[in-house]
Amino acid sequence: MKNPTIIELQNSDKYELIAQLNHRQIKEFVIDQLSEGGWLIKSYMVYQVLMILIGVFFLVRSIIDAFQGFLAPIYYTFAALFFCFSVLIVIHELLHGTALKFIGAPKVTYGAYLKKFIFYAEADQFVINKKQFAAVALTPLLTIKLITITGIIILVNQPAYYFPLIIMCAHSLFCAGDIGLLSVFYKYGRSEIYTFDVKSDKTSFFFKTR
Repeated sequence: MKNPTIIELQNSDKYELIAQLNHRQIKEFVIDQLSEGGWLIKSYMVYQVLMILIGVFFLVRSIIDAFQGFLAPIYYTFAALFFCFSVLIVIHELLHGTALKFIGAPKVTYGAYLKKFIFYAEADQFVINKKQFAAVALTPLLTIKLITITGIIILVNQPAYYFPLIIMCAHSLFCAGDIGLLSVFYKYGRSEIYTFDVKSDKTSFFFKTR
């Protein structure tokens, strides 16, 4: 079934505006969504807590190893953290952009609000439904998870396995915004949800069927 146009969403009695989000307020909006709970948020929180505990355990372990003269693990740990807060940010957004292109977006642009440490990929005035948004939101999480687990398996019993393991754990934090936005699509029962971005206004709009 074809998605409605922006004109149809804005002017038809079939649809109701449920959220209008300025991109500078994404962090606050996501925090509100995460605080509301729901099965998706609860599942993600369990996953994130697990990743944090694993990450902290191996970070402490690498520090202990360093004090005992075995420096390789802590080198890989810090290399992974540096990678996460530099290269991985770019990869994460490129994966969003690739998913947007895959579902049919004619053009994808990227942006950032560095003071708030917010990065995003958007398709200007391209209407997306729930299934499409889920694909875009989850592509980085699932792709990085698959790659890092593969790396851990290949490098197991070698100090280098700290690198994919720490990346896997840290990346879970990067996905909070994706999950928070995705949760909007599961708050209204059977109503279909549609969203689109307006680049010139730096705003995202969310509509539901009545």
